[in-house]
Amino acid sequence: MLLLEVLGSALLGLALSAAAVRALAPRLPSRRVVLVSGVLGALFGAYLTHFALGPGQYTLMASFIGAVLVSAVVLSLLLRPAHASRRRPHRTPFSLPSRG
Repeated sequence: MLLLEVLGSALLGLALSAAAVRALAPRLPSRRVVLVSGVLGALFGAYLTHFALGPGQYTLMASFIGAVLVSAVVLSLLLRPAHASRRRPHRTPFSLPSRG
């Protein structure tokens, strides 16, 4: 049962991180970092949920839910702000504009 929990949570984390790469690619770091972070976050979430609930008969689905939630939190920490295309470049005070 524990092996099913580990494999299932790893697959859920991989699916969630692949969806994040597909939807938010410009705002995320490299693809490899996102995929590894999603899987590791899901594994940690499943471990944390399993440890908090203890042994029981309904822990598989709860571990999957915990895995998805922690993986989503880890992936949200990787997001960078969107670039505003109409912002003026920052110049230091009293600087002369360059011609190049």
